[in-house]
Amino acid sequence: MNHPRTLRTVTGRLAADAVRGPVLPHEHLVLDLDRDGHGAAVLDPERHAASVTGELRGLREHFGLALVVELTCRGMGRDVHALARISREAGVPVVAATGWYYEPFHTPEVDTSDVERLAALLVREVEDGIGATGVRPGVLGEIGSHGDVPAPSEAKVLRAAARAASATGLSLATHAQLGRGGLAQLELLTGEGLPAERVCVGHQDLLDDPEVHRELAARGAYVAFDTVGKESYQSDRTRLRLLSALVEAGHGDRVLLSCDISRHGYLRGEGGQGYGHLFGEFLPRFRAAGADDDLVALLTRRNPLRFLTGGTDVGTDAHMDMDADVEEN
Repeated sequence: MNHPRTLRTVTGRLAADAVRGPVLPHEHLVLDLDRDGHGAAVLDPERHAASVTGELRGLREHFGLALVVELTCRGMGRDVHALARISREAGVPVVAATGWYYEPFHTPEVDTSDVERLAALLVREVEDGIGATGVRPGVLGEIGSHGDVPAPSEAKVLRAAARAASATGLSLATHAQLGRGGLAQLELLTGEGLPAERVCVGHQDLLDDPEVHRELAARGAYVAFDTVGKESYQSDRTRLRLLSALVEAGHGDRVLLSCDISRHGYLRGEGGQGYGHLFGEFLPRFRAAGADDDLVALLTRRNPLRFLTGGTDVGTDAHMDMDADVEEN
């Protein structure tokens, strides 16, 4: 079982309290969601890795970025060798994931296996490493569904991931397409015995429904506002309103913030908002609306670390020493 205060990164184990700066809890550094041949929904490890590395290095230097949770899983073009190279070159620890995205990206074993076999497959990856790489995932995610109720294959995957999370001690992050179906996801996951505080429900900033956000948080789950800067889906003005409402309702300790960079056109060097939009644009606006440094630190460091460690509190908020010792996997 994963030690509750130790994170598994693509370059080795890292003590959670050694992460002394902000965390991006839902990003993609290498990705391939191209189903039509257009090549847009891609972060190619050869073509785009230098841009990704440069952005992360800059965020470490300017904002103290201390950890990235990379939620590219099975069927999404996962490449942990590339993640390790990016992590080392940027000087930013990276947590890799395992699981299955939503139905259009399911790999063949989802159709041919039952819940028990799928859960066992995930447990093996967590315990033995991804393929022959030896790199062990540090989170289940992004486990996907679309619509208000998961499709049968998505429900199977959610149940399998919940069982694997329970067996390994890891936490679980979901993909709720356009923010829909989060309550149904949580019901399935907790129905398998996974505590709500080990669950992060994804893309809730795309759902303009404060009541759903409050209910998810009240049940103990983390509520991800993780597409910050994706104005074509939702305006940051609306995100700020929804975030403020959830914080004012007393649930600031259940919010995670990230940008979900998921195609090369979102990279700064290609005219996009980049991984730093959260720190350079969104959080200054949140501060101007009245958020103080302690609240920002809660949302960007303490909450994601508490999520990853299954509820374990971490040390004080300060800039991380990027030369902290890292043990091998």
